[in-house]
Amino acid sequence: MKKIMLLAAAAALAFGAGPALAKKNLVIVVKGLDNPFFESIHQGCEKWNSENASSDYACVYTGPATTSDEAGEAQIVTDKLNDPDTAAMAISPSNAPLIANSIKSANPKIPVMTVDADLSKEDAALRKTYLGTDNYLMGQKIGEYIKAAKPNGGTICLIEGNAAADNILRRAQGTIDALTGKQGLKDLDGTGGWKEQAGCPVFTNDDGAKGVQAMTDILTANPKIDGFAIEGGWPLFGAPQPYRQLFGPFKDRIASKDFVIASADTIGDEVGIMKDGLVNILVGQEPFDMGYKAPTVMISLIKGDKVADPVFTGLDVCTKDTIDTCIKK
Repeated sequence: MKKIMLLAAAAALAFGAGPALAKKNLVIVVKGLDNPFFESIHQGCEKWNSENASSDYACVYTGPATTSDEAGEAQIVTDKLNDPDTAAMAISPSNAPLIANSIKSANPKIPVMTVDADLSKEDAALRKTYLGTDNYLMGQKIGEYIKAAKPNGGTICLIEGNAAADNILRRAQGTIDALTGKQGLKDLDGTGGWKEQAGCPVFTNDDGAKGVQAMTDILTANPKIDGFAIEGGWPLFGAPQPYRQLFGPFKDRIASKDFVIASADTIGDEVGIMKDGLVNILVGQEPFDMGYKAPTVMISLIKGDKVADPVFTGLDVCTKDTIDTCIKK
């Protein structure tokens, strides 16, 4: 009887009925798990898993609990790069120089790419490709709208995220270039009729409540300011009620474009805020596609296939007149 059982077990293994081999991990590390934008990336990752259940790879989504934990993200990157189960990694760097140092220290033998946010140009060789938004173009569209709305110029405030996040810096540069008509100016110095309000830009570290409070303070001190360029939608999707309370009294001015608010993203309550007339334009990204496409790109890198650099996902440019149809599905 024992001999029969041993033969049966051997036959089962021979025909693939034995224990499944562990999958290798395609790891996506984001800036923080508390951000709805990154949850969309997570959903894309899980969609890929559901469609590739028989793959030798699994998409694994991780990051620090909060977006403000730059050191936490760097530690996760280090730990996962040293994990033998990690086959490739896609990183959204909150602090680009810090993450670059983590990659250098780990000296990984596996492919590393960036997603959503890139490393700085001087560190670009540390990753194989970037997958995500053309962030300069995104900021440019924000600036172009403001300029068209107020062709004689004005004074605005840029609301930014982390001062060391490459994607936000690129957006800000796109906005400045579009407003001034010049390339590479570091701030709005009056060129083209555009100035930046004293105390700006404001860096919120992707904290919506902090962004709303900063705009409240700016408006209180400078009631004649002409508007805001919000380079990430955190104040709208992260603190929608305080945002509504702040800008409710500006509804008529926003509608007439006497006061202009141009914001990134179409996440969470942002679409509802636009329908209520409390923002002029939303320039949305496609985070779900980032999470969905990242595993396929990582597998191509593992195989040594040629992969374009960068790999751009699309943009959704939405105004109140187009909000019901502008978001790509």
